[in-house]
Amino acid sequence: MQSSITRRGFLASAAAGAIATRASAALAPTTLGVQLYTVRNVFPTKGDEVLKQIAAIGYKEVEGDNFATLIRIAPTLKTLGLAPVSCHIPTPSVLGGGDTPPLEKILTDLKSIGTEYAVLPYIGQELRTMEVFDAFGEKMNKAGELARKTGLQFAYHNHAFEWGQMGGKRVFDRMFANTDPKLVQFEVDVFWLTVGGVDPVAFLKEHSGRVPLLHLKDKVADQKVQYNEGVPKATFKEVGNGNIDFPGILRTAKNIGVKHYFVEQDWTPGDPIASLKQSFTYLTGLRG
Repeated sequence: MQSSITRRGFLASAAAGAIATRASAALAPTTLGVQLYTVRNVFPTKGDEVLKQIAAIGYKEVEGDNFATLIRIAPTLKTLGLAPVSCHIPTPSVLGGGDTPPLEKILTDLKSIGTEYAVLPYIGQELRTMEVFDAFGEKMNKAGELARKTGLQFAYHNHAFEWGQMGGKRVFDRMFANTDPKLVQFEVDVFWLTVGGVDPVAFLKEHSGRVPLLHLKDKVADQKVQYNEGVPKATFKEVGNGNIDFPGILRTAKNIGVKHYFVEQDWTPGDPIASLKQSFTYLTGLRG
């Protein structure tokens, strides 16, 4: 009798342990990608080698930082098993001004290589005016509608300036007050959220269902809140080497519907491939 009880207890404990292990392991994203901006300084001369190294680390997806480049390297990505799921597009193609191909052509070309998301990545300081932001929602909705007709999802990538005030209103709220959540979604950069003093977990919960894409990079602990991108290069850290709560972020991201996770480093002190490997090792080994 004692043996039977012991055996049942052992099996129950083993099953509970297995369940706990699976739940713990589930914290790590099932598929990780790389924002190719990370390797911009080595890519022009070592493009194929860089992509092979990214694939060898274990990354399965990429996000382009230049639509023409992403289209050009699409055959190589396919050979290496790297899916070009997302791409940043030129800001003037959405807001006007500048010399870029028509937005419809950009979107159509991206769709032809299997891209799913087109992302407005940045608004330069010269465009950060009340006039631009008051007209912003309408232009974003139009871009989102065109993207949807082309078979893509349109999204916006944040930085830090959106969390400051303009005309007695938070810039982010002014920008997105009139946008359709189905047409204009978010690619959340958790680093820049924290620079702007915003808690990523709270932001993700607030915008549940509107954040399909997440940018992952870490930050030094002593960086003060500011509403611009002028942080020292040393502020950027590999995921797991700073003070951002990635277990909490990833747990919340899974619950609110994030689909794709891209590691990005704006600056690295040495080899960007080594940096990407550090972040990958941390993220795939994360338990929580």
